[in-house]
Amino acid sequence: MTHLAPPTEARNPRTADIDTLESGDVLRLLLEEDARAVAAALAATGPLARAVDAAHLRLSGGGSVHYFGAGASGRLAVLDATEITPTFGAPRELFTAHFAGGPAALTDSAIDREDAEELGAADAGTLSAADVAVGITASGSTQYVAGALRAAGAAGALTVLVTCNPDAPLRADIVVAAETGPEALTGSTRLKAGTATKVVLNAFSTALMIKSGRTYGNLMVGLVATNAKLGERAVSLLVEATGEDAATCRAALAEASGRIPEALVRLLTGSPAGQARAALAEHPGVRAAVAALGGPAR
Repeated sequence: MTHLAPPTEARNPRTADIDTLESGDVLRLLLEEDARAVAAALAATGPLARAVDAAHLRLSGGGSVHYFGAGASGRLAVLDATEITPTFGAPRELFTAHFAGGPAALTDSAIDREDAEELGAADAGTLSAADVAVGITASGSTQYVAGALRAAGAAGALTVLVTCNPDAPLRADIVVAAETGPEALTGSTRLKAGTATKVVLNAFSTALMIKSGRTYGNLMVGLVATNAKLGERAVSLLVEATGEDAATCRAALAEASGRIPEALVRLLTGSPAGQARAALAEHPGVRAAVAALGGPAR
């Protein structure tokens, strides 16, 4: 079956003469198109929210999220998945990005496996009904993604398609389509489509982690302090959340072996570190653990 060319491949009349302009005007046009991409992502909030809620149910049952993509879309998926652990303290296996062609293709664009449908199916071969498969393709037709979504769906996993083509030929349980239209440079989906894709994936993963209790308000209580700068950020976070002085927060953090949620629950409730740790193990999220210990709502 022949499909029409996706809108991302059309020529953009707003930038038809971009090569004749001064640098400032070139930049203005490029950034104006990026602003349109963010607006397109915002317009897709409805299906994106459904994807977050459905994914949360799977993760609550012990499942994990798997991204599948190629080219610029796939590289953005790798970026998003890689940042989940340091930002939210989530297990590394909670988010996995599968890139067409593997690690070698990730850094060498000459290795192009986006048409390998069976490779996508093989990469999704370990998924189960507990999991979430997110296929990322600006055109909505990448065959690697098609194979992954097909195999994931057959296993009973939740399938989500993130695309910039409202008429994408690929199908999924939930389709999140950011209608970005033609690129500033015809067909260069690393531009506007890439911006929309990054915005959608960032919003999806962040909202999912918030819903899972891995933040406290807008504070990143799950961040992993892997260097001195992040260590000081952890102390500042505790000061902000509790109103205690830095010395008190630093001591609580040390007693919790650097685990911010445990230190925060201890400071908010006055409970011993062991009791705070047990409450967090039983109740996901700082707010739930504090409530279980009878602490104040803040």
